[in-house]
Amino acid sequence: MNIRSATPKDLPSIEEIDCVIESAHYLHIDRAGDGPEIHFKLEQRPLREKLIAPNLLDDEIRFTLQQVVTGGDEGIAQVAEHDDRVVAIILAHARTTLGTMEVLDLRVDCDSRREGLATVLLYQLIQMATEQQLRAVSILTQTNNAPAAALLEKLGFILSGLDTRRYSNHDLVKEAATLMWYYEIK
Repeated sequence: MNIRSATPKDLPSIEEIDCVIESAHYLHIDRAGDGPEIHFKLEQRPLREKLIAPNLLDDEIRFTLQQVVTGGDEGIAQVAEHDDRVVAIILAHARTTLGTMEVLDLRVDCDSRREGLATVLLYQLIQMATEQQLRAVSILTQTNNAPAAALLEKLGFILSGLDTRRYSNHDLVKEAATLMWYYEIK
């Protein structure tokens, strides 16, 4: 296994990473109260049927990735390579005004999961953020991606908020609200 900075020649391989989201659970959100008295409770629950969802690169991430690897924009793009094949990537950029490193994308090929690649990529990113004297690493997930939430919690990320409207006005009904995670650098 080799972890290195992504290059422009890696772009087609990154597109080919098969990172389907598979989960039998989701984080259910109970909402109570209104206005400043609103509060939420999260509880892991089984999905009605197992989630198997494509997790394709969206146009914004694809553009940012291309800008970072070609030097057109600042950021970090690290790939994990196995047998001369790109099997994982992490894309991030420093938000220096906020003092944080924001993870824009993390994907691991289905055939290479549960081998510690996401853990290594995140720990290396935390180390880079520490060297840049940033205060935290942030990442967003959705409530229907329980494996990502479990990984982040295991690594010491703290659930710091949620957004029930990021993708639509009906995310709670679709069991897909956005969770905001932070890893505090001490």
